[in-house]
Amino acid sequence: MTNTYRELVIGGVLVAPIVSYAATALLAFLLLRPLLRFIGFAKIFSNPSLAEFSLYVAMFGLLALFF
Repeated sequence: MTNTYRELVIGGVLVAPIVSYAATALLAFLLLRPLLRFIGFAKIFSNPSLAEFSLYVAMFGLLALFF
């Protein structure tokens, strides 16, 4: 069975599903950032920027995998 992808149409332009997954992951990550700052996420890692980027990549990968 082939997977049918749902393209997003913005102003008559087809946007690939991977772009919408990236935007959704970015929005979810930006909403999650204040909670991460509140619980002290940056204090756990020696390089917090890399840890946050890794979290974004994991969220993006899960969205691409399951949708």
